[in-house]
Amino acid sequence: MALQPLLLEGRWQPPRHPAGSFRAVSPFTGTPLDEEYPISIFDEVERALRAGVLASEELPSLAVEKTADFFDLFARLIEERADAIVQIAHRETGLPEEPRLRNVELPRTTGQLRMAAEAVRERSWCRAVIDSRAGIRSMYGPLGGPVAVFGPGNFPLAFNAVAGGDFAAALAAGNPVIAKGHPLIPGTTRLLAETAFEAVTRAGLPPATVQMLYHVERDSGPSLVSHSLLAGTAFTGSRSAGLRLKEAADRAGKPIYLEMSSLNPLVLLPGALEERPGEIARELFESCALGAGQFCTKPGLVLLIRGRAADDFLAKVTELFRSSPPGVLSGRTVLDRLASSVESLRRHGAEILAGGRVAAGEGFRYANTLLRVAAATFSNAPQAFQAEAFGTASLVILAEDIEELCGALSHLEGSLAGSIYSQRGNFDEAAYSRVEARLRVKVGRLLNDRMPTGVAVSPAMNHGGPYPATGHPGFTAVGIPASLLRFAALRCYDGVRPHRLPPELKDRNPNGRMWRLIDGEWTRRDL
Repeated sequence: MALQPLLLEGRWQPPRHPAGSFRAVSPFTGTPLDEEYPISIFDEVERALRAGVLASEELPSLAVEKTADFFDLFARLIEERADAIVQIAHRETGLPEEPRLRNVELPRTTGQLRMAAEAVRERSWCRAVIDSRAGIRSMYGPLGGPVAVFGPGNFPLAFNAVAGGDFAAALAAGNPVIAKGHPLIPGTTRLLAETAFEAVTRAGLPPATVQMLYHVERDSGPSLVSHSLLAGTAFTGSRSAGLRLKEAADRAGKPIYLEMSSLNPLVLLPGALEERPGEIARELFESCALGAGQFCTKPGLVLLIRGRAADDFLAKVTELFRSSPPGVLSGRTVLDRLASSVESLRRHGAEILAGGRVAAGEGFRYANTLLRVAAATFSNAPQAFQAEAFGTASLVILAEDIEELCGALSHLEGSLAGSIYSQRGNFDEAAYSRVEARLRVKVGRLLNDRMPTGVAVSPAMNHGGPYPATGHPGFTAVGIPASLLRFAALRCYDGVRPHRLPPELKDRNPNGRMWRLIDGEWTRRDL
């Protein structure tokens, strides 16, 4: 069977000398699917880099409207091909076509692309600053080279390397993208790349503005992120793979933005458990089981204080974990890592309340798993109990009192999100204040009385957080225009003649809508 072609150097072409090949595997049956995809050698990576550099030199001379038009057209073409895209994503990931892929993830994907189009047109994301007295002006602009985007397998559309949030942010900031697909979803990535390339062509962007490789040799990843021709990298995936890439990028002085591992602690205060134990138990289980637990915002740690209300809650949530059928995991590696993490937690002293085993039957399934450990045991070996169990699994930490609970919080690693459930009245106010002070510095996004699994695509959203959730706590992977700044360089013009300035920094506002900081005042007026 012929290998699927690559999107390389501005055209679809067969691989010349692949290092090997692979197939996606059906999560339902564990058997390989028909299509065969190439594993690229580093020569193809370097060809993509050289073509990306040429595209990065052409893009600044084009009207920004062309990039905005690309995003609008790409979104519309995705919608027109929704049936095919949803069907292949379902086949490769096991995620339900409805509502997950068709009604949630696909609209989120097109919504992000349209938000990117608006940011490109409106221009305020550039953060133009004008000091008229000193004759100094500055703004954010492209990095000056291609950006590599490594996509995950658990969000086949909204985080896809060739259509997701990192892709949109990098290109909206003016950088060509080299998309490195995920081996779990090669067919989905191919179909999205075909759609993106059509939009590139019709919008009049340089042909190599978007390139795509399905998979690369193990050593090619670090070589790519540290290459002299690469401007920067976005990565979503496991902590081990992310840190390996980060080490290489840091050594070469290349920016890299990582979303890696997150347990998203959930604190359930006594008043909340007295008030609505059944309601919270169901919310917790549904949040953990959403997408078979393959969400980076799944609540993987649950902290509560011993007592009758806690016992009642644990009985209810344990029954939900035990009685509900397990979801389909996206791949063999996901299943093996989940089993290994649960076994590690058990070996270090966690008690299994539900699950803890591979589920019977074909395909990739693991029984819904709930574990329990005393807060004192957790605090004595916090690193051992913070191994991410990526699936429908969560660890309950039982504290004797608020002091011990806050002590456990102080040992937490960084997470994308964290939530505090409290009584609807004022009963938990004192405890909330103490918990919030410890939890706030451990998470990028703090929630009240809600599970952390929903991530709204909003300009105010922070989908980031302290290490190891990400590699840098000051940036977000979701939320346009803030997410664009990861792929932009601050450019200063000191005494440059007015006619030589970029449109965003000239005296006249380029579109009448752009916000600029002029002599200390944010304004849309002309200078």
